Amino acid sequence: MENVTDRPSNPFGMTYPCERPVPGYGDANAHFHVIGDHPSVHGGADSGVPFTDCPAADRLQRALAAGGLLAATGTPPEVAGTFCSYLYPCADGTPTDADYPLVEPQFDAELRAITAHVLLPVGGRAIRHVLETYTAHPVPDDVVALHATELRGGGFLVVPVDEPAAWTDDEAEELVATLREIHRTDYRREADLGRFIAGDDSYFVR
Repeated sequence: MENVTDRPSNPFGMTYPCERPVPGYGDANAHFHVIGDHPSVHGGADSGVPFTDCPAADRLQRALAAGGLLAATGTPPEVAGTFCSYLYPCADGTPTDADYPLVEPQFDAELRAITAHVLLPVGGRAIRHVLETYTAHPVPDDVVALHATELRGGGFLVVPVDEPAAWTDDEAEELVATLREIHRTDYRREADLGRFIAGDDSYFVR
């Protein structure tokens, strides 16, 4: 099954319990899904596009472009097989722990609709959520120590990303190097179900 929407902002028409959402943005058929925390941390309250409008977002965009995930940086960026979204997409200040479950169903539904092969959670909360929810990997106390490493699971390849505002130059280069290496490999997480249908053709699904 292939998504056919060509609408980059909120392609699946998600609704949120707030007046100023910053919905998911990018390619509905993305291979890479970049997952942030919320607009107050990673930007987009003014533009309505994740990972924009702040220095940390600019820094992340530059690394994603250098790693082949963006065709061009900007507001909005020009994506290259990439989708960006937030755990908490509402631009209404800093969320409490009780706020995240209110929008978790929309986040989960969108993530599963995108079915990206590679998840890039950005920052401690996003890393913990992705590891706990979508992998069987243990969650270490210091999750940011996993920055730019590849964690392979049954359903996704996960590449944790430390907070861009806290990066050293080396950490920025490590992320770019990891993304370039992933592009050189067969990172797709697919199964060939061709043996279950008539004929000799392959039928790959996520």
